[in-house]
Amino acid sequence: MAITRRAVLKAGLASAAGATTAAALGAPAVAQQARVLKFIPQSNLTVLDPIWTTANVTRHHGFMVYDTLFATDAQFRVKPQMAEGFTLSDDRRTYTIRLREGLKFHDGEPVRARDCIASLNRWSKRDPFGQTWAEALDAMRAVDDRTFEVKLKAPFPLFIDAIGKAAGPVPFIMPERLAQTDANTQLREVVGSGPYRFVRDEFVAGSRAVYARFDGYVPRQEPVDVFAGGKVAHFDRVEWIVLPDPTTAAAALQNGEVDWWEQPIADLLPVLRRNRNLKVERLDPLGNFSVLRFNHLHPPFNDVRMRQALLYAVSQPDYLTAMMGNDPDLWRPCYGFFPCGTPYASDVGTEVLRGTRDLERAKALIREAGYDGRRIVLLSPTDFATIHPQGLVTNDLLQRLGLNVDFVATDWGTVVQRRASKEPVERGGWNIFHTNFDAAAILTPAAHFPLRGNGTDAWFGWPTNQRYEELRRQWFAASNEDEQKRLTVEMQRDAFATVPYIPIGNYFLQAAYRSTLTGILPNYAPLFWNVRRL
Repeated sequence: MAITRRAVLKAGLASAAGATTAAALGAPAVAQQARVLKFIPQSNLTVLDPIWTTANVTRHHGFMVYDTLFATDAQFRVKPQMAEGFTLSDDRRTYTIRLREGLKFHDGEPVRARDCIASLNRWSKRDPFGQTWAEALDAMRAVDDRTFEVKLKAPFPLFIDAIGKAAGPVPFIMPERLAQTDANTQLREVVGSGPYRFVRDEFVAGSRAVYARFDGYVPRQEPVDVFAGGKVAHFDRVEWIVLPDPTTAAAALQNGEVDWWEQPIADLLPVLRRNRNLKVERLDPLGNFSVLRFNHLHPPFNDVRMRQALLYAVSQPDYLTAMMGNDPDLWRPCYGFFPCGTPYASDVGTEVLRGTRDLERAKALIREAGYDGRRIVLLSPTDFATIHPQGLVTNDLLQRLGLNVDFVATDWGTVVQRRASKEPVERGGWNIFHTNFDAAAILTPAAHFPLRGNGTDAWFGWPTNQRYEELRRQWFAASNEDEQKRLTVEMQRDAFATVPYIPIGNYFLQAAYRSTLTGILPNYAPLFWNVRRL
């Protein structure tokens, strides 16, 4: 299958390269104007609210238009960003944060302390790290327009780390009038204070998003360090062009019609590498982590035996090969619930995924669970090159296990909307979907939102697991790193017993961009500050 697919792609690329893609791009087939950057994102930008969804493309959009009080540098250290800094009271229960001078929103209003308070409140309803901090929160109050206090019921040493995080739902600061929107309701208006502003009038869902440099943005004076430091926008405009067909995207990049393709598919990398006008490189050293996620609210996967059955059937190499091909530099099995090679990675419990696949044992567990042949809705986005192959593999696997699969092949935007539904499948719900995480987003129990077991407040799938929640509480209270590592081992042991999701493995994406671009920051998110054209 891989050879056939590659041959088809090459044939399509040869055809596409010989014809202009100007109609798709709505732009001349000439290298872009010096002050305009054209970018192909990983998928369509369907949701504009980076608090409501964890979709990476929406988070990337968030970094374009919003800023944060604190920010993470290349060494995962948290530094002041919108904030001048903070002080902590002697009893370690009161943080006082003061904003930098000159901060303005894109609508011209100054950034005030009350905007920050409302933004942190809304973010804390959706983010697992924020939810934990909110449990320790007593009150927040504005001291003056540039200063606010955060008073805690008890010390929470990781508070600054929480509000400086750059993965998962990011604590972006927005105007109070928007941040007062219920966290479970999508925002439609986009007003930030970051280096670029969203040009709503030019937004065409499924086609294009446009960002214009915000002249009122005042960068920090120190050098940029990934998310921290002086974010300098060198382009007047950044245009995101949605091109779900990879051959069209590759041809557009080679012809100079676009500057940067976030996630070229593996089959086209050799073609792109041969082009002397392009650079192809891995920007994220930790890579991505794929998961098979269950809906724990409804049958049949509300029965743990149904989830356990798939542990004996899933073959990570099958998925990773379908996603990335046979190049050993592009993927590796990773059987635990914390990314391989990171401090909390462990082999505990992984035997069930490492061993020889046992479909008969999986079928026995399915029978034991009393599966009655009910329809199982599997969502799969056809326009997401690293997720749809996972859906295809799972569809085949479930059918071989004798399950009644309704394979819903649709676009990523629809998946993002539908996976938020808690309804049963008869009323538009779902049972399984695949997704990918930046490994950096799930390094620790503090931020690892798909492991949480806090029921209907959990991430899509909504598992309830009081034991995991207690282990996580102990992790936050642990007095040393050895104790934290011991607790994460117990969390993984519990995860293999309860199966909140199934790890699918670790893969490494390559970015492709015109060699005339410089200043692209190595990172798991495409960042547009510091980038310029030679």
